[in-house]
Amino acid sequence: MAEHEHVRVAVIGSGFGGLGAAVRLRREGITDFVVLERAGSVGGTWRDNSYPGCACDVPSHLYSFSFAPNPDWPRTFSGQEHIRAYLEHVADVFGLRPHLRFDAEVKRMTWDTEKLRWDIETAAGALSADVVVSATGPLSDPKIPGIPGLDSFPGKVFHSARWDHDYDLRGKRVAMVGTGASAIQIVPAIQPDVARLTLFQRTPPWVMPRVDRAISAAERRLHRALPFTTQARRGLLWGIRELQVQAFTKRPDELGLVEQLAKRNMARAIKDPALRVRLTPDYRIGCKRILLSSTYYPALAQRNVDVVASGLSEVRGSTVVAADGSSAEVDAIIFGTGFHVTDMPIAERVVGAEGSTLAEAWKGGMEALRGASAAGFPNWMTIIGPNTGLGNSSMILMIESQLNYMADYLRQLHVLGGRAALDARPGAVAAWNHRVQERMKRTVWNTGGCTSWYLDASGRNTTIWPGTTTEFRRATQRVDLAEYDVIRAPLSEGAHGARSGAEVGA
Repeated sequence: MAEHEHVRVAVIGSGFGGLGAAVRLRREGITDFVVLERAGSVGGTWRDNSYPGCACDVPSHLYSFSFAPNPDWPRTFSGQEHIRAYLEHVADVFGLRPHLRFDAEVKRMTWDTEKLRWDIETAAGALSADVVVSATGPLSDPKIPGIPGLDSFPGKVFHSARWDHDYDLRGKRVAMVGTGASAIQIVPAIQPDVARLTLFQRTPPWVMPRVDRAISAAERRLHRALPFTTQARRGLLWGIRELQVQAFTKRPDELGLVEQLAKRNMARAIKDPALRVRLTPDYRIGCKRILLSSTYYPALAQRNVDVVASGLSEVRGSTVVAADGSSAEVDAIIFGTGFHVTDMPIAERVVGAEGSTLAEAWKGGMEALRGASAAGFPNWMTIIGPNTGLGNSSMILMIESQLNYMADYLRQLHVLGGRAALDARPGAVAAWNHRVQERMKRTVWNTGGCTSWYLDASGRNTTIWPGTTTEFRRATQRVDLAEYDVIRAPLSEGAHGARSGAEVGA
């Protein structure tokens, strides 16, 4: 990386958010940008998570960019390797390779009030940018709980997102910690090979059947020959989910019928009544993410699987001990314990206009204007920011809405002319956040009686969007300058950046 290189836009991360931002920048006529990626290839979550059975729980035709339809998805729910290949394909087709900087982990980003730019230190050198688009994603930094004695465990330990493919699980006694989306894919994939599998379950998930099938060659030919059929398929998948959202956000009481279907799904595979009791959640379906699998329950019913209905509390040598006192001897411990979602690690590395980090600004909980801008951090925006997550549909829909917002943000800066920056007004951030949290009160994520990874340390839901993807698209269609302060470059050297409230309505 050249000494003191300066670009118009620096994008952080090359998963769906980062590559989507890069494509949108090029379509907006902006070519002076870089994509900073800490790893050696694109793909984000879909590069890091390569565990056995890894796949998406959103149908592939919906879990892809609207501007880059893929007629060749092999299954309705395609696996990790196909999603990763799709992202590599997007990087090639849209000419993104020259913009990508690999092994360039961002160490620190500091706002320069004098020059109205971000100074960025990376593992590959330093550069500066007028605007930063942070697309590091909420599922990028694995979370391993602090378990007493784990350091002295003589066997193998790894997180599902850092799978050790060199370690052979065949014939081993394995502890699987956690029962989230990763675990329910890993368990059926490794169960036939391991000698014994002990599953530590703090809270049972609601699991619905996964209606997955191969997409026939004829269907794929049709999608290739008549692209509108791919769009129609995507539209149908989207519409169904859009209608379902109402039950989650406004009428959680109506979810009882869905619970009955989930219980029936369990009863078909789990004949042991005692095990069924352990696997039945005591909270409303949808409060935690509904998981999809047709193989999870059958795997748990096998003789070599033990379900421990409490969390892992201690490790003594090669013995793992549960909170309920039960124990097992194991050769390997696999953590499927999720990620740092409500405490984004990138926030520690972003230093704003007042000299404090984004993590400090978010001490009381993450909040950003329209999921994008934080007060005191001019010309810095996030893709998949606070309260942009979904409980039942495709994140790609939300990402594309945020890319609309990013595009208009850059247009507004261009219209302002000269050296200028936009800083979200604290009042606007607070008003937006108040609206989001008010709407959150009646949703299943807040009323369903569970503690989920959607909630932060103080119990506030800073992850999920409490509405439809259509509503979010409308809210992020354009940047309202009344919600921002315009900062101008100082007129003379040594003067400070001037804030103009008067220009805001311009």
